[in-house]
Amino acid sequence: MPITSRDREILRLAVPAFGALVAEPLFLLADYAIVGHGLGTTAVGALGVAGTVLTTLINLCVFLAYGTTASVARQSGAGNHARAMRNGVDGIWLALAIGAGLIVVCWPLAPAIVELIGATGTQAAQAVTYLRISLFGAPGMLVVLAGTGVLRGLQDTVTPLVVAVGSFALNAGLNAWFVLGLGWGIAGSAWGTVIAQVAGAAVYLVVVARGAIRLGTSLAPSMDGIRQAGTAGVALLIRTLCLRIVLLVATVIATRMGEAELAAYALATQVWTLLAFALDAIAIAGQAITGRSLGAGDVPATRDATRRMTQWGLWSGVLLGLLVVAARPVLPGLFDADPRVAELLLALLWPVALFQPVCGVVFVLDGVLIGAGDQRYLAWAGVWTTAAYLPAALLASGLGVVALWCALGVWMVARWVTLTRRAAGTAWLVTGA
Repeated sequence: MPITSRDREILRLAVPAFGALVAEPLFLLADYAIVGHGLGTTAVGALGVAGTVLTTLINLCVFLAYGTTASVARQSGAGNHARAMRNGVDGIWLALAIGAGLIVVCWPLAPAIVELIGATGTQAAQAVTYLRISLFGAPGMLVVLAGTGVLRGLQDTVTPLVVAVGSFALNAGLNAWFVLGLGWGIAGSAWGTVIAQVAGAAVYLVVVARGAIRLGTSLAPSMDGIRQAGTAGVALLIRTLCLRIVLLVATVIATRMGEAELAAYALATQVWTLLAFALDAIAIAGQAITGRSLGAGDVPATRDATRRMTQWGLWSGVLLGLLVVAARPVLPGLFDADPRVAELLLALLWPVALFQPVCGVVFVLDGVLIGAGDQRYLAWAGVWTTAAYLPAALLASGLGVVALWCALGVWMVARWVTLTRRAAGTAWLVTGA
C-alpha cells in the first residue's frame, strides 16, 4: 500500500515505540539464555514461574501507562497542556504508592503464590528467591509505566526508546556478570533486573519533573488527582486482569504437564511476548493519535487513522509469522534447550506463527479503543473472551502443550471478534477534553 501522510505520522510514533517495546522482551530472552546456559532447565522453569507472577502483578497496573497516555493525549489535543502534565504527575505518584503496596503485601506471600502455580522442590525455592528480590524493583517498574504513558501522550516515543534500550542493556550486562561471573545463581538475575528498573525510573522522574516545572505544574501529590487516576483505571484493571487470568491458567496447566513442558512453554511465551510487543508498537501509536484527534474533535481523522493502523497491524502480523517459521530451526539452540524441550518448542512455534496476523489486528484495535477512553467496553469484552478461553484450556490440559497453545489461539480469535465489531460502530467516538 502507498505511504501517505497518515502513515508517516503512524510510523513516526510506532517505530521508536517498537524499539522501546521490543527491548524488554529481547533482554528477557537474554535472561532466559543466561540462566539456561548457567543454571539449567530447573532454573529456567523457576524463572518462568516467578516471571509469570511478577509480570502479572506489574501488568495488572498497565493502566498507569495506557490510561495516562489516553488522558494526557486527549488533554493535549484539546490544548490543555498544563492539565495534561498534571494528569501525568498524578499517575506517577499513584505508581509509587502501588509499587510500595506490592512489596508489603506480596513479599511474605511469595511461597504461597509460587505453590499456587504448582512449582515444587528446588524449582519452587528458586522461584521464591527470584520473586522476592524482584519485588523491590516494583516501584521502579510502575514509575517506568506511568512515565512512559506521559511521554507517549505528548507524542514523544523517542525518549522511552532511549530509556528502554539503556536500562535493559544494563539489565543484560548485570545479569551476565551476576549469574555467570559472580555465581549468584538465580538471585543474580533478579538483582540485575531490580537495578536496571530503578535506573530507568530515575530517568523518567527527571524528564517529567522538568516538563512539569516548565509548564508551571506542581510536583506535589494531589489526592483528588491520584484518586481520579485510580478510579479511571478500574476498567482497564478488569481488562488486564482477564488477560492475566488467561496467561496464568496456561502457566498452571503447563506446570502440571511436566518440567520439560513448562520450560518449552516458558520459552515459547517469551518468543510470543517479543512478537506481541513488536505489534503493540502500532497500538501505542493508536493510543496517542486517537486520544489527540478525539480531544481535538476530529472524528474523520480518527476513522482514517484506525483504518490505516489496522492494515499495518494485519500485514505486520503476516510478516512476523513468516519470520517465526524461518527462525524456527535455530531458536531452541539459542536457549541451550535439552532434546525434549527443543522438540516441544519446535512444535509450539507453529501455532505461535499461525496466529500472528490475528494478533496484529487485535493489538491495534485494543490500542485505538484505549486511546478513545472506551475502557468500560474493553472490560466487558475481556470477561467474555476469558469465558471463551477457559473451556478450550480445560480441554487442552489433557492433550498436551501444543493443544494448550491452540487454546490461546481461540482466545485471540474471540478478542478479534469483539474488537472489530466495536470499532465498526460509533459509540467509542467521544470527542472533547
